[in-house]
Amino acid sequence: MTSLRPSGAGLGFRRELLPALKTHVPDAIDFFELAPENWIDMGGLYGRDLRAFTERYPFVCHGLSLSLGGPTPLDDLLLHKTRQFMDAHGIALYTEHLSYCSDDGHLYDLLPIPFTEEAVKYVAARIRRAQDILERRIAIENASYYTPSPVADMDELAFIRAVLAEADCDLHLDVNNVYVNSVNHRYDAIEFIRALPTERIVYMHMAGHYNEADDLIVDTHGADVIEPVWSLLDATYRIHGVAPTLLERDFNIPPLAELVREVEQIARLQAAHAPHAKIAAAS
Repeated sequence: MTSLRPSGAGLGFRRELLPALKTHVPDAIDFFELAPENWIDMGGLYGRDLRAFTERYPFVCHGLSLSLGGPTPLDDLLLHKTRQFMDAHGIALYTEHLSYCSDDGHLYDLLPIPFTEEAVKYVAARIRRAQDILERRIAIENASYYTPSPVADMDELAFIRAVLAEADCDLHLDVNNVYVNSVNHRYDAIEFIRALPTERIVYMHMAGHYNEADDLIVDTHGADVIEPVWSLLDATYRIHGVAPTLLERDFNIPPLAELVREVEQIARLQAAHAPHAKIAAAS
């Protein structure tokens, strides 16, 4: 099956939304994203539904449990099954979090990797192995975090850039995560984004969050995107050009018609920057 690369504005492919999507896919939705762990080996009605959509739309695989920074061996079996799944459904792009979620068992959370030279080499080697098994370049997502590492040779930005260079992989830029971290760790979000390597950015996320306090934001994917994050996406497109961008909504999921309004906002911002757009489909 021919692999399709995403472009434009996308939405997470969630089972709760399937009845509405099977009736009509709004024009604003150009592609979908799914977590392969939730769909690999899926048969029956859901398996047939997925096939009907992957035959018509580009999809992105966004991993949840590879644990690139974890201490346990990389899950080669999951990677082999993911490659087979992506081949079967014509999915070109796989992304994962620059974090870890396992330690002799799944921790059910995404935890920060220490910003050290040792961690750069360790994580980069695991990314290179993942790319070899998947037979694709992958994109790593900048993660939100809440407690600074007690050991660090560098800051978050330098760590991300070093991993990208050492692993020779791409960047999945989560704009909301930059905003969350900029508030929690008191840095300039636009300057952070400006310092990222344009040539590595192949994919973006937008999402909502929860304000725990004036100086503490929790990345929940359970609320509408707020205006400062929309403004940050606009600045990101201005600085780096347009890349395929997905709206994440994992909790408090409203009806499709409400979600689509935010997908349409992504599309409007992309159209405003169209003269500088990346042609993702030709990558």
